[in-house]
Amino acid sequence: MNDRENYLAAVEFGGPEWIPCSVSFLPGAWKRHREALEELVLEHPLIFRGFKKGSVDFDDMGHWKRGEYFTDAWGVVWRHAIDGIFGQIAAHPLDDWSKLATYQPPDTARFTEDGPREDWASVRRKVEAARERGELTWGEGGNRFFERLHFLRGFRNLMADFARGPPELQKLIDLVVSANMRVIAKWLEIGVDVMSFQDDLGTQVSCMVSPVTFRRYLKPGYERMFKPCREAGSHVAFHSDGHILEIVGDLIDAGVTVINPQVRANTLEGIAKTMKGKVCINLDLDRQLFPFATPSEIMEHVKNAVLELGSKDGGLMLSAECGPDVPLENVEAICKAFEEFCIGRR
Repeated sequence: MNDRENYLAAVEFGGPEWIPCSVSFLPGAWKRHREALEELVLEHPLIFRGFKKGSVDFDDMGHWKRGEYFTDAWGVVWRHAIDGIFGQIAAHPLDDWSKLATYQPPDTARFTEDGPREDWASVRRKVEAARERGELTWGEGGNRFFERLHFLRGFRNLMADFARGPPELQKLIDLVVSANMRVIAKWLEIGVDVMSFQDDLGTQVSCMVSPVTFRRYLKPGYERMFKPCREAGSHVAFHSDGHILEIVGDLIDAGVTVINPQVRANTLEGIAKTMKGKVCINLDLDRQLFPFATPSEIMEHVKNAVLELGSKDGGLMLSAECGPDVPLENVEAICKAFEEFCIGRR
């Protein structure tokens, strides 16, 4: 199998030859470790496919620059306290419902949440070229949904809205979903293997909203976005930080085929009980463990995940995100564990 065939076999429980795995780095990790991290990446070509020396600007933090403000395409103002780390909101454009009548969302077919989008003719050429090379093709499903609601309203305001149910709430939900549907349609017109969505729905210990609230206000929106993807033959990959065990079944019902849950917030046992065999699990390994563990503890962490959630039929992937606080020896341990317990099966 090539990488695309193996990925799809994992998602579709078709007996992949190895467990797909990936390691990613926040910009702050590149700034801290620089050439040493680059050399480590180059030593693991099976994990970092196609990585080229000199391809990363170690000091490029994008708009994640300490002390600076950034206004996204939706008018949300962000302030960044740490280089290379997602910031916090300084101003919500719809903190008062009186502003909704004149509010205009961005044209998501022309703008990502961060700024102007690449020309679609160019995107199509890249997707078609990747398809001809036998590579997996990806699209992205807009500018978030639940997160976009509280980015616009403010978290406290949105929680009160869910409790009170003002008529403006459904108008805002429809506005965000409709904006996302414009970019979803563009990707599906081109045709991609996987559509990627993200929304952090949980805290460390619970969902941010009750299952009842989720089913009333959020699940219908996810169904509107996911259904055309599945009808077009694209898988739906959904990332969510935090505890989401109580709503996993609803996400699967809505159309999710690959789910990216955090292990610490949901536990291996909880993930096995609610997700194993029902949806492909792209397990987000323990980012809170990586800065402090020994390399041997990291190896054991990866091994336990594979033993608990793995199957010869598929349904498992592993991902590891490393911030600037993760020492290089632990990044190396993650790579070695992936090579031993995931790629080593091929």
